[in-house]
Amino acid sequence: MVAADLVVIGTVLTVDESRPTAEALAVADGRIVAVGSRSDVDAYIGPETQTVDIGDGCVMPGFVEAHGHPLMEALALSDRIVDIRPVTLPNADDVVAAVRREVAARGAAGAYLNGWDPLLQHGLPRPTLAWLDDIAPDGPLIIIHNSGHKAFFNSHAARRVGLDRDTPDPKGARFGRDAHGELDGTAEETGAVFPLLAGAIAPSDFPAMLRAECARLNRAGLTTCSEMAFDPTFGPLVEQLRDELTVRLRTYEISNPQMRTDATPGQGDDMLRQVGIKIWVDGSPWVGNIALSFPYLDTEATRTIGVPPGSCGHANYTREQLAEIVGAYFPLGWPMACHVQGDAGVDLILDVYEEALRRHPRPDHRLRLEHVGAIRPEQLQRAADLGVTCSIFVDQIHYWGDIIVDGLFGPERGSHWMPAGSAVATGMRISLHNDPPVTPEEPLRNISVAVTRTAPSGRVLAPEERLTVEQAIRAQTIDAAWQLFADDVTGSLEVGKYADLVVLSADPRTVPPEEIADLQVRATYLAGRRVHGE
Repeated sequence: MVAADLVVIGTVLTVDESRPTAEALAVADGRIVAVGSRSDVDAYIGPETQTVDIGDGCVMPGFVEAHGHPLMEALALSDRIVDIRPVTLPNADDVVAAVRREVAARGAAGAYLNGWDPLLQHGLPRPTLAWLDDIAPDGPLIIIHNSGHKAFFNSHAARRVGLDRDTPDPKGARFGRDAHGELDGTAEETGAVFPLLAGAIAPSDFPAMLRAECARLNRAGLTTCSEMAFDPTFGPLVEQLRDELTVRLRTYEISNPQMRTDATPGQGDDMLRQVGIKIWVDGSPWVGNIALSFPYLDTEATRTIGVPPGSCGHANYTREQLAEIVGAYFPLGWPMACHVQGDAGVDLILDVYEEALRRHPRPDHRLRLEHVGAIRPEQLQRAADLGVTCSIFVDQIHYWGDIIVDGLFGPERGSHWMPAGSAVATGMRISLHNDPPVTPEEPLRNISVAVTRTAPSGRVLAPEERLTVEQAIRAQTIDAAWQLFADDVTGSLEVGKYADLVVLSADPRTVPPEEIADLQVRATYLAGRRVHGE
């Protein structure tokens, strides 16, 4: 029997159905070699074994972010892009002041800010091209909407990246134009927003930014994170840093206009692996461009974000275009992850998925739908019947819950936003996510919100859609790992898996659900090595 490098003693929540709880676990060479009673593990303690007694705490599998953007968040939360998200600057006057300060400080080098959100930062001015040009007359200014699905840019910024009235709209994206066909200073969706950031960050600055991002993830208890908008040009940079990574990365490459990739499905290793392809079927509810079967309300909130009365939003692609994209990648073995918020968009992509599966059946495809705010119960059942799985952005209830009901969609539809309970009831394995930097990495709050469905006002939205604590924990650990094809090595505390652990200040099953979000992450371990905490 090999002596353990690490033994952890205390309440062990394994998320393993064959042994849900234990008293201790032992780790050797980065992997779990024993889980069980204290006496079961004592035999693994040798003279060099580090023994950690967690006292009144609880050790769990490290959390898994199934829909993250760590490479983007590394940039967005760096000192080159100013963080003006509502979680940082809730007051509109403070946001405008931050814009003016950054413009004054950066001048001709260009000012970049992320997090503009008029639904939560009440009283923001309309960021028209005239306003942007007036506030930054001498250099580029780019402000990214908090959703990431829209950006506002001034004339200097357009000239810097070569945009003019003759620039065609990218596939699945658009540049806003006025009645005369001139650019109006807005860009919608990834293909239009990302080019505006060209030159914002020097490649030599990225290593420090990614290290800082890994530390942020570890502080939240995360040990595995997907990158859901992977640009292959980042590949060499990330590869150079693989020995410094403290979070396992699973990447989904952005589908491109050529509909091809040089990668092969699953290439990489347990630390860094490319597993899928990403598509944006529609946009963001906070921008007004999700594909719905029903109209947005006509309220002050919808008028603030520029939604025309009676609008049902729209998809980014036609059914034929989506079928072409999925048809280019899926037959080659690629899992697909499709961002979709509106229920009409869900019908669209499920039709495409169903046809792809009919033509190219495979037993373990793990096709995904991302966010699914307005998905209906019968659509969830259809997805489950097809073997399609959903990653659910339940934290939107915590931040936008009241606005969803009162400002955007009304009580009947708005209260059922992010219907996690209906999803689990179909037998589907779901994940919970934060879509950072849209909301901070807060897996414990995800669990709390999924169990309580409490909006900012304190009202409970559709209590029948609540999860149990155990279901929510699975959605943040083993089922999230399964969606990322990582459940064979992480997501639960079982012999043979990596010792990816988080130590919490209490067992989340024993505290009031509303207090789960406030539990402390005392330590995080990756393969038995402490990467956060004392």
